[in-house]
Amino acid sequence: MNPIHRRPLSLDGLRAFEAVARRLSFSAAADELHLTQSAISRQIKALETELGAALFNRGTRKVELTAAGVLLRQAVLPALDGIDRSVRQIRVAQGRRAVSVTTFASFATLWLLPRLAGFQQQHPDIDIRISATDVRVDMDDPEVDVALRYDAASAVPPEAERMFGELLTPAASPWLVQQALHGQVPPLRTAADLAGHALLEEDDHHPSAANLSWQRWLALQGLAGLTPKRWIYLNYTHQQVQGALAGQGVALARMALVHDQIARGELVEPFGAAGRVAAPSSYWMIPLPGARLRPELRAFIAWVRGEAAATRSALGDAPLA
Repeated sequence: MNPIHRRPLSLDGLRAFEAVARRLSFSAAADELHLTQSAISRQIKALETELGAALFNRGTRKVELTAAGVLLRQAVLPALDGIDRSVRQIRVAQGRRAVSVTTFASFATLWLLPRLAGFQQQHPDIDIRISATDVRVDMDDPEVDVALRYDAASAVPPEAERMFGELLTPAASPWLVQQALHGQVPPLRTAADLAGHALLEEDDHHPSAANLSWQRWLALQGLAGLTPKRWIYLNYTHQQVQGALAGQGVALARMALVHDQIARGELVEPFGAAGRVAAPSSYWMIPLPGARLRPELRAFIAWVRGEAAATRSALGDAPLA
């Protein structure tokens, strides 16, 4: 074999390559790495020269990976991810005590983050790292200590601890309800009146999302054929809540996530408790099997248990369907 083919590759440009390959944009990669676009271009050019192959096709409006670029990306992405994971573990081990939590974005936004100040007051020396993503992490991920998930009882592992169940309720801003009471917008006294309003719906195509949909709620009210004034489709639950708070329409809210806003009068249930329906899934706390039950993790789990108990009390708990 030609000696040049065995020569190790310089690693200097791989971080720049990974960022461009992931974003398919030199400017976006430059912003992410806090470099100039010309610096990113120079690093990629040097890498291509060393390889003897082009990694990107650079068009006027888009960047595409070449076959060589695809091959290199397949090797670089897991390698850099593993390096970054090890670096974080080393830094945590050498630094402050920390707990790593994974959960879905809307739960982090609406339930966990508003309460987290209480934990920080009790434990100011413990850092919390929250990974808010709707992509589930592997249960053997060494970077994660505990998962807070929404799922059916049949889909969670035996070590999962049920936090609370799910109730769904129509929710709107007090402004919208007052406008309806004074005849400035269509009435909002019964479920049939929803035909005069915009309905905020989560745009989720997972099979489980049907249990959280307006279609299911309307069918349970005997109104399966109701057509609202308009549909507003949103990616996430917390966006539905923000839309309702802004008076954009009526959201089918998850009581576990909005009961604080309802208690403060920021959201209103136009049909009261009669409009609430149970959904079959629940919220769970799952310590990951590989996580070492350190004192800081024990403290976080105990705190979540206490907050979950308060939520169950506020809901009257939602029974498993």
